[in-house]
Amino acid sequence: MHANVLRVGSLAVLLAGCRPGPPPEGVDTGRFEEPAIEWAPETYVAYRASDPPRIDGRLDDLAWETADWTADFVDIRGVANPEPRLRTRAKMTWDDEFFYVAAELEEPDLWATLTERDAVIYRDNDFEMFIDPDGDTHEYYELEINALGTVWDLFLVKPYRDGGPALHGWDIRGLQTAVHLSGTLNRPGDRDDGWSIEIALPWTALREAAHKDAPPHLDDQWRVNFSRVQWRLDVRRGRYAKRTDGEGEPLSEDNWVWSPQGLVNMHYPEMWGIVQFAGERRLRDERIEPDSQARARWILRQVYYREKAFHARHGRYSDDPTELGLTADRLAGIPWPLRITATPRWFEALFIRLGDTLTISADGRLR
Repeated sequence: MHANVLRVGSLAVLLAGCRPGPPPEGVDTGRFEEPAIEWAPETYVAYRASDPPRIDGRLDDLAWETADWTADFVDIRGVANPEPRLRTRAKMTWDDEFFYVAAELEEPDLWATLTERDAVIYRDNDFEMFIDPDGDTHEYYELEINALGTVWDLFLVKPYRDGGPALHGWDIRGLQTAVHLSGTLNRPGDRDDGWSIEIALPWTALREAAHKDAPPHLDDQWRVNFSRVQWRLDVRRGRYAKRTDGEGEPLSEDNWVWSPQGLVNMHYPEMWGIVQFAGERRLRDERIEPDSQARARWILRQVYYREKAFHARHGRYSDDPTELGLTADRLAGIPWPLRITATPRWFEALFIRLGDTLTISADGRLR
């Protein structure tokens, strides 16, 4: 078992002057990609904990006994792709101080190498969490952890596709994490069962860029997703090593997630799952109440996709829905026409629904 308690960093200071870090390896910021699946995020009701779990990596607290498991993780591209070889699932609960997460990862070969905090943890097998409290796809949190308990936490001002940046020098003040290993780490030749993780994220840190109350009110919904990076391993000279191709390069990692993204990129927050916060669990289960604006916001995201694809081809944005391939039947159920204003370097799309004005602009932010 390994535990961390981290108490450093100020988001306000970092936003004012921190040098941003580079995008993750493999993220192409010069080409626009679009999810290849329909928008159908996973949902989860997070019940309030009557007693907080002890953060020791063991999922034996009452708080976890009364919390549901998420659906098993699937390939990041969607369920039409190969089913993950190993099972991964998570639980969530909360109280006035923390948002708690537990995860269980099946793993026959426990392996980790990175021990320095804020190292690029996904170069090892890891578990990752992403949180966008207000669902505008900007100003969101990322946390990664490996089987040694080494943590990388960072803050994204906006997705890499929209120019980032990621603030690598930011830390979640008061974060508590722990892992528990069911097996032996870095010892080839035996078969392990897996590892479990507990995370306590303080509302005081999440509040810094939530743009909404934290802790949340009952029935509030936050956008959350989880990812697992898994490398294929061989044993060389008595040690684990990443499996390589014919030219000696490591094979691509597997990416398994709770709510599928439709492409190999976690930084499409509009595809993340929906977590609804509820009171203590009673005899009747809570139900996810659909956000009346959710579908409309997704339609505006289609405008963003069309504009970005158009700009990639023509070097400008357009204010003509027909030129963008947007028609009334494509946007069924949404007031038509959309109001789109555009210059060669900027666009904004707007409509009014249920008395609210919804907009999306060239930087990808939904308001």
